[in-house]
Amino acid sequence: MDIIGELTKELGIERKQTQAAVDLIDAGNTIPFISRYRKEATGSLNDEILRSLNDRLNYLRNLEEKKEQVLSSIEEQGKLTEELKKQILDAKTLVMVDDLYRPYRPKRRTRATIAKEKGLEPLANIILLQMTDKPLAEEAAQFISAENEVATAEEALDGAKDIIAEMISDEADYRTVIRNKTFKSGKIVSTAKNPEEKSVYEMYYNYEEGMSKIAGHRVLALNRGESEKILSVHIDAPEEEILQYLCKKTITRDNKYTAPILEEICADSYKRLIQPSIEREIRNELTEKAEEGAIKVFGKNLEQILMQPPIANQVVLGWDPAFRTGCKLAVVDETGKVLDTKVIFPTEPQNKVDEAKKVLKQLITKYGVTLISLGNGTASRESESVIADFIKESNLSVSYVIVSEAGASVYSASKLATEEFPDFDVAQRSAVSIARRIQDPLAELVKIEPKAIGVGQYQHDMNQKRLVQTLGGVVEDCVNKVGVDLNTASASLLEYVSGVSKTIAKNIVAYREENGRFDNRKQLLKVSKLGPKAYEQCAGFLRIAGGDNPLDNTSVHPESYNVTKELLSSLGYSLDDIGNLKGLSKKAFNKSNLSNKFEIGEITLTDILNELEKPSRDPREDMPKPILRTDVLDIKDLKEDMILKGTVRNVIDFGVFVDIGVHQDGLVHISQITDKYIKHPLDVLSIGDVVEVKILTVDIPRKRISLTMKI
Repeated sequence: MDIIGELTKELGIERKQTQAAVDLIDAGNTIPFISRYRKEATGSLNDEILRSLNDRLNYLRNLEEKKEQVLSSIEEQGKLTEELKKQILDAKTLVMVDDLYRPYRPKRRTRATIAKEKGLEPLANIILLQMTDKPLAEEAAQFISAENEVATAEEALDGAKDIIAEMISDEADYRTVIRNKTFKSGKIVSTAKNPEEKSVYEMYYNYEEGMSKIAGHRVLALNRGESEKILSVHIDAPEEEILQYLCKKTITRDNKYTAPILEEICADSYKRLIQPSIEREIRNELTEKAEEGAIKVFGKNLEQILMQPPIANQVVLGWDPAFRTGCKLAVVDETGKVLDTKVIFPTEPQNKVDEAKKVLKQLITKYGVTLISLGNGTASRESESVIADFIKESNLSVSYVIVSEAGASVYSASKLATEEFPDFDVAQRSAVSIARRIQDPLAELVKIEPKAIGVGQYQHDMNQKRLVQTLGGVVEDCVNKVGVDLNTASASLLEYVSGVSKTIAKNIVAYREENGRFDNRKQLLKVSKLGPKAYEQCAGFLRIAGGDNPLDNTSVHPESYNVTKELLSSLGYSLDDIGNLKGLSKKAFNKSNLSNKFEIGEITLTDILNELEKPSRDPREDMPKPILRTDVLDIKDLKEDMILKGTVRNVIDFGVFVDIGVHQDGLVHISQITDKYIKHPLDVLSIGDVVEVKILTVDIPRKRISLTMKI
């Protein structure tokens, strides 16, 4: 297979771009490094395309490896023909290769292999030849043998049937046609194991849908209902059509003795051997596609959460709400340093509201708190009421924001949190995390396993290795887009930097603690296990503010330092002017001439000019800012047709959940997002978007709010 050609076709890019990307990946370069610093070679392929290319490259290489193994195995058996070899080499999927290999794969002892051991293969051939002129019972009688343990003609005939049934089931072309017919015309059907039992799967208690149309989230819901033993799920295939096809392929002569038996064999082969296998394969394929879609949505959502703009220069009070154990508070300064922690009991069962407000006033006044970051977990609504009342009564200049506390408990109980706050209990650490994640979401959320951040659907049901790999890539891309302060970054953040492993990240922190701050990027080469290749990959993404070289605080790569100095000089500037070069990229100079003069590509030249104009520009600045609140709504306050502003909290296949200031997020169904047709909510919305919505319905007992954006 021409892998480069296949990738070029699939991704819709030029062959030279594909070849360059593959060469760079094979040379050990990371996706963020290739995306940012090798644009000339790849024609500016972005990280999303590069990751897709890398995934498909691995798949296609595994496919080629599988083909080699299969060809070798069949050749060793002396059964490899030129036609079969061509079919295997032309196969586009692993499933197709498996189908072709099936007749030659070493089998466990089946009914057919046992029949062959009894010498019944010649009888099977007589039946398949369909030329006998006597009843099959007479033909079978010749194979009665005490030595082969065949006692009767009926037993011999049964064995021959088993051999033919397996031969039919092993035919690759038949399986391909049956798989396609099943997928095209078949339905996935589910019923309740206990119809009287109430559950979240009630819509699937008597459900069927064409497999070619079923949405991924419904596939995952059916899978979960089945694994929880609430649903029975199966595929209803076009059995009559399939049996007609098999009979037509198998019965080639009008023979009154063999035709009825072959019809019977075709039915047995399909129902006993082919159908269960095809059903398994199709359901696996549906699940893989559903997981792929869900992982993609999760990745997009995660990116939006990680890239939320930091709320900088504010002293923040983190509030981890709870009932019985009390609400844990943590005050952090503008840099995230913990100043104080407290526990208050304004909620059930203690209801010490006045006492809690006194503590709040003391903390806010003492430390100059300007923002309260409230977790959205248990007792959040009750805590929000206390906060809103306090703000009204105190007349203090403070506002609050509700943040997702997903993953905070995971972080709090982790080894990392224990090392960071050895003297704090789990709840105190959680309050700190809730405070810090509004100051710098990216720096705080990288401490949490990505799948625990909880912005997907059915993430616990899917291929965990694939999920972790994809989400890890999302975090890596986000971290490298933003850049990392080498002198303040935690090991958790550093390990996502291009070329930096967990070990190197810890070594960077250890070097910093032992030798003090880094003054220049070159000092990275003194860090244990950080060699020239790792330095090449990571240096451009690590920033040093106030160091020896102003370029160290930009995304200009050290490999371009000399040409950058020459470029600045030719334009009448020096390194000291960096940060005061507003409008530089728009100046009327010929980029083509400069590119030729300094032997640098125009794309890289443009990137350098943009960076010199806005050094260390944070791409998160363009993202919508969180809504800060001073008052609270209750679900009982909501009325139909009320128009509110809210923040998108989660995007899923069938809609988006929007925080409108009450404890329960409202759902905007995909049909209520816009009048235009959209395939997926992600086409028009992202997590963090601030949107205007209208209340459609409010179901107070079930705590469900339906919203529309069609206002």
